[in-house]
Amino acid sequence: MTGPRVFITGASSGIGGALAHHYARQGATLGLAARRGDLLRTLAAELAAAGAAGVSEYPLDVTDADALRDAAADFLTGGAPDIVVANAGVSSGTLTECREDLAAIRRILEINVYGLAATFSPFIPAMRERGQGRLAGIASVAGIRGLPGAEAYSASKAAAIAYLESLRVELRGSGVRVVTIAPGYIATPMTAHNPYPMPFMLPADEAARRFARAIAKGTSYTVIPWQMGIVAKGLRLLPNWLYDRLFANAPRKPKVL
Repeated sequence: MTGPRVFITGASSGIGGALAHHYARQGATLGLAARRGDLLRTLAAELAAAGAAGVSEYPLDVTDADALRDAAADFLTGGAPDIVVANAGVSSGTLTECREDLAAIRRILEINVYGLAATFSPFIPAMRERGQGRLAGIASVAGIRGLPGAEAYSASKAAAIAYLESLRVELRGSGVRVVTIAPGYIATPMTAHNPYPMPFMLPADEAARRFARAIAKGTSYTVIPWQMGIVAKGLRLLPNWLYDRLFANAPRKPKVL
């Protein structure tokens, strides 16, 4: 049986790399996009050994829509993808009062929000024509309530959740399903900088397995792990005065950009 055709951004490490390995074991044909071409080359060799039917590497930045369109055009020569995962994302502590943080705020929003649309845009026509497929966007539980010291990251993930919902409704009936995944803490280079406890943390390979299961089902929205889903629902219900009191002194994300 032929494996799926899967395109993944932010594929060079972390969740993206773990998803690439997961699909490689299914004999997938992979299109991998990331800024770090050297890591992509190393990963491609590993995936070929793991069982991937083919691996195409696309060193690019997801804020470059032209580069993504060129990459999509190349990948589409083999047919419409079964799955497109917009996984590329960055995280950093930011403070609006600090003028020097404004550049980081812009960068986070461009990658985490605009990058979703730039990734999906060139694939949607072919997937619509085929009448099937999955567009999976990686959001975060950080988008459910605004976290102090992480204005840009929380805002970007809240925007991602709303964007993906809009796209899901827009594509309803087309056969193309939009899947929103809001991870909690996953053991990746992104979380390695966090100087505070991270409850219910999942290894990247286990997270990838759960993500892939949700994508295969076409789940419209899910928080992974499920324990963080319960926490997220609780946070949504907190009145502002109580949420503010509880989180005013919460530990801040470090500035890493």
